[in-house]
Amino acid sequence: MPRPSLLRIHPLLAALMATGLSLPLAAQAQVSPANVRALNTARETAVSLNGGLSVYRPAACMFETGTGGGSCLVREDSQGFLFRFNGGVPGWQQQGIAPTVETEIRVSADGRSVLTIVHNGPPR
Repeated sequence: MPRPSLLRIHPLLAALMATGLSLPLAAQAQVSPANVRALNTARETAVSLNGGLSVYRPAACMFETGTGGGSCLVREDSQGFLFRFNGGVPGWQQQGIAPTVETEIRVSADGRSVLTIVHNGPPR
């Protein structure tokens, strides 16, 4: 008995291919739970270091759990996760205001603890 083609089973896939569209990157690759934990650990640490959410907001990429931190994730290796991102007053990014803080944090490979705060100060 012949096997049904993939395109007959998944008409949405056929439509995507016909229009030249592709699935979003987040749907193509899975982010590990450790990466999501590391992102949250780094973001929460930066918020705490810089006075709390009432006075400080990290860059939007630090909320991108589906991409593991997107452009804020500098490196992921056996030593852990390295994040580098800007921050500033609430709404700084949406209003086009220059960031006032740059933070670089290394988080453990399991995502549960901060190993090093490389930099937390004026943007370099």
